[in-house]
Amino acid sequence: MDDKTRTELEAATFRRLVEHLRQRADVQNLDLMNLAGFCRNCLSKWYLAEAQTKGVKLTDPEARQIVYGMPYEEWKKKHQKEATAEQVGKLKAQGGPHQH
Repeated sequence: MDDKTRTELEAATFRRLVEHLRQRADVQNLDLMNLAGFCRNCLSKWYLAEAQTKGVKLTDPEARQIVYGMPYEEWKKKHQKEATAEQVGKLKAQGGPHQH
């Protein structure tokens, strides 16, 4: 596989992942962190970091909007629920906050 095709496939896969996460707003970031060790915020931070390495001017709120499909504060109001004691306990048992 040539590099151009690989890059196109990776980009398409990333777009599908982001769209899937947008559709599954019922899955909280804390659930993602507990199960997979990353969340939507991680994806936006990785996106921002990659943009910066290419000299692309992008802010954290702009990167989050790319991942969430709307401003982060709007997403939180619409979809974010209060973390349960069990969710917080799981995260702490794994060593605390996840790493970006």
